[in-house]
Amino acid sequence: MNKINCPECGKVFKIDETGYSNILKQIRDQEFKQDLEKRLELAEKDKVKSIELAKKGVKIEMQSFATTKDTKIQELQAKLDAAEVEKALAVSEARSSVEKERDTLAYKLETVNENNEITQKLAVTEAIGKFQKERDELKNNLEKAELEKQLADKSLKEKYEVQIKDRDEAIERLRDMKLRLSTKMVGESLEQHCETEFNRIRATAFPEAYFEKDNDTSTGSKGDYIFRDLDKESTEIVSIMFEMKNESDTTSTKKKNEDFLKELNKDRIEKDCEYAVLVSLLEPDSDYYNSGIVDVSHRYPKMYVVRPQCFLPIITLLRNAAIKSLEYKSELALVKAQNIDITNFENSLEIFKSTFSKNYCLASRRFETAIQEIDKSISHLQKTKDALLGADRNLRLANDKAQEVTVKRLTRGNPTMEARFHDLKGQDAA
Repeated sequence: MNKINCPECGKVFKIDETGYSNILKQIRDQEFKQDLEKRLELAEKDKVKSIELAKKGVKIEMQSFATTKDTKIQELQAKLDAAEVEKALAVSEARSSVEKERDTLAYKLETVNENNEITQKLAVTEAIGKFQKERDELKNNLEKAELEKQLADKSLKEKYEVQIKDRDEAIERLRDMKLRLSTKMVGESLEQHCETEFNRIRATAFPEAYFEKDNDTSTGSKGDYIFRDLDKESTEIVSIMFEMKNESDTTSTKKKNEDFLKELNKDRIEKDCEYAVLVSLLEPDSDYYNSGIVDVSHRYPKMYVVRPQCFLPIITLLRNAAIKSLEYKSELALVKAQNIDITNFENSLEIFKSTFSKNYCLASRRFETAIQEIDKSISHLQKTKDALLGADRNLRLANDKAQEVTVKRLTRGNPTMEARFHDLKGQDAA
């Protein structure tokens, strides 16, 4: 028996082992429940902070990319302006040199002796030839410098145009597709784009992931794609229901992103997915949806709306947040398992004690029955022993009496037998 003091009145209560164990179990279960709720709340807050940090990181990265692009364009323009200045300076220097030579020759021609006409003509001819030669060389040098400048400009332009073209290629492709395809074809092409982008990094980033079209219509509706990622022990890390939406510029009715959120939430619940993501090109002029990853959890739980360029970042963001949450869940599961093990041990101990008590009572009753039967057998054997001892005593008495029998005693009081025995003795003597 255990004693418990009442904290209110100070009265002492006595309870048995079973009642005491039940009270301890209730206290322990309440403390474990409170601890579990606190840990889950901390895990949820940590996950929300991770998502917010990732969203800010994506936004900063996009701004940095735009700044880098503008900086490179300005550097290219500055190089082109510097080349133009160098070209102008070279032409100006060449022109100054030719004019100086021309003035020198004119001065020489004015001072030459008029009587030396032949010498003057030869000097003029030689000077003109020299001038023409230098002019041709200077012209060739200018053409060569111009050609080198053009080649350098062309190389720089091609280099930076290729980089800009690579960055703008996705936007141009989507614009061309919207002009050429119908509404249905645009939507299907967006699905193919997302599937291609995912398969491109599947082997390196998501080797254990499942990303396939949702073809199950048993519940009456279906999404576009389901993403599930597993760890090496095949434990699910995160699951996402994807819906891809787009429409052509020529359609008469323009859909809004909000028109598809309710059905997407329904599909997420029916297909047992943790998150829902709408990959959308609807409302292209909306600053709200063009800001990057948009959290619409205020409308439907664990739901986001993203543009196609944020398709892979949202998967990575949710997966990383889920991995951190999985660590907390594993710790909580371990603590819960340990408490369950203790509870199971106590239950097993109680079951063992109860079973052992029942078996002991049954064995005790059978032992008492066996003792009673043994006592009965002993009593019966004792009676048999006494009977045998009595028979042995009677046999001993009979034997003693038989040993005491003689002819004399047998023939005492019997004259006929005495005479016969007397005759027999006489014959034996003869």
